[in-house]
Amino acid sequence: MPREVVEPNGWVALKLPNDNLRLLQVTPNTTISLGKYGSFPSNLIIERPFHVTYEVQDKREGESFSRLRVVPGTELNEDALADTNAGTTEADEAEGDDVIVPADGDELTLVDEASGQVIARSKREVLDDSARQTLTIAEIEELKKKGSSAGKELIAKLLLSHTAIDEKTAYSLAKYKLLKTKKYIRRFTVLPLDVPLLGHWILEDKDAAKILEMRQESLALVGCWADVHFASPPLEGAERPHGGRWLVVDDTGGLLTASLAERMGILYNDRGETTEEQAEDAGKGLNGQSHARGATGEPSADNPTQTQPKPNKRRRDDMEIPYAPNNTITVVHHNAQPNLFILRYFDFDSTEVNPTPPYHTLYTNVMSLSWLQLISPEDDPAYTDVPAEVDPEVLASWKTNQRGNYHRKRRRWARTRHIVDTTRAGGMSGLAVASTMDPTSILRHALPLLAGGAPIAIYSQTVEPLTQLADYFSVGRRSAWVTNPPAEAIGKTTAELERWEGSEEFPINPTLLLGASIQTSRARRWQVLPKRTHPLMTERGGAEGYVFTGWKAVPVEGRIEARGKFKKKRV
Repeated sequence: MPREVVEPNGWVALKLPNDNLRLLQVTPNTTISLGKYGSFPSNLIIERPFHVTYEVQDKREGESFSRLRVVPGTELNEDALADTNAGTTEADEAEGDDVIVPADGDELTLVDEASGQVIARSKREVLDDSARQTLTIAEIEELKKKGSSAGKELIAKLLLSHTAIDEKTAYSLAKYKLLKTKKYIRRFTVLPLDVPLLGHWILEDKDAAKILEMRQESLALVGCWADVHFASPPLEGAERPHGGRWLVVDDTGGLLTASLAERMGILYNDRGETTEEQAEDAGKGLNGQSHARGATGEPSADNPTQTQPKPNKRRRDDMEIPYAPNNTITVVHHNAQPNLFILRYFDFDSTEVNPTPPYHTLYTNVMSLSWLQLISPEDDPAYTDVPAEVDPEVLASWKTNQRGNYHRKRRRWARTRHIVDTTRAGGMSGLAVASTMDPTSILRHALPLLAGGAPIAIYSQTVEPLTQLADYFSVGRRSAWVTNPPAEAIGKTTAELERWEGSEEFPINPTLLLGASIQTSRARRWQVLPKRTHPLMTERGGAEGYVFTGWKAVPVEGRIEARGKFKKKRV
């Protein structure tokens, strides 16, 4: 689960008044700058809860930093409360009350001094704010430099100095006030960084092409149709894991992997205190289900800059495997290393192959191998070149760097051998794909690795590759295969037909997949106002995004015969 408070060196998202997001790593004893909204010490939000709105205050006399004020909910919703409490009743008018009392905390209510009533407004034309604003740019800049009341006084003066304020309706005035508030108010909200928020930030503010323009709806569809969930530990004495091993092809920089890991409950690392038993288990390596481990080197409660010593641990055997038996994600990539840069926002570095215990849950549950290792492992030196075993006496005479390289090579070979052998053994629980590769070529090598009934979900920016793939598994092609199989497939076993390379008429065995379908989804945003609720007419452009789904089928061997006594029903 995401953290409940801001932790040192943890990643957070700051929501600014203009609805923009700023992702940053909260480093202790530093200054966080929000641009025109000001700056403040990072220690003021460490160990504070999330979903709290702060206001950057003016610097006090004799202090070189700005303090933060927690904005209460009543102040955040003062406009809604003012609309509820504003106005006079018929009883008040009968009594002759000519003064409207603003709601508590409402400093920006505009009242006519002569009549004591709210100024009437109208929105029948587009107003030129710059021409009807009496405050000059120089005066506005001078008020901004003063930083009076965190921008509130400036907003109030802008509203009171507008000569055409009486032509605005309540909706127009609310929009005008909201526009100026977003521009000048110095507030921000601290939000926990999760996968949907990170995906939205990359899609809207960064390079959307890095994640294949994958929206939150498409991420949810892939995870749902791939049936990604936390699986129970394997049964005692079972030769193979009970379940929970997913095969993933991820070209979104790790966004899909992070989404699946979040569904499985292994994305967020547990930073509790390290016990002696956990430290000893970390030294031995993991051969079972991953445990929650405490972090070492974290700042202590008494001194934030002092780090705790790491627990003593023995050197584990180079041939021991640190990976969990189930609840794992196996990423297949086409580079020297998988591109999972997004996982660094969740305190995991995929490029670090020899981390120190206690391990991050992603290190023990996320494995990776290349397409070469999956298809033809004998051609990969990292798999075939077995490091020679050196006698302890000779190893002790080596230099420190030589011994370190020797142990690293042996551990890397042991990990590579384990990942390749377990993946090629098959029995995977499902397949999730978000890639620009041809989906037919992916399924040609991935389908034999799936267990019977395993779900499949493939994301593509365009619908054409998925439409072609759905045609390869259509009912017509499956019927043609059963009635008149190709000559190359006659006499082959079921295992051989699963790995059949295909022909011009049948690029892939159409009996290996059932229920092929294509779908898409887009959640439309709505404007919700009294008597003005409607969907927004404009949305972000780019790829629509489509998802292909299906289930792995195990072809039956031999002929199908129906036995039993059947009676014809009389019509």
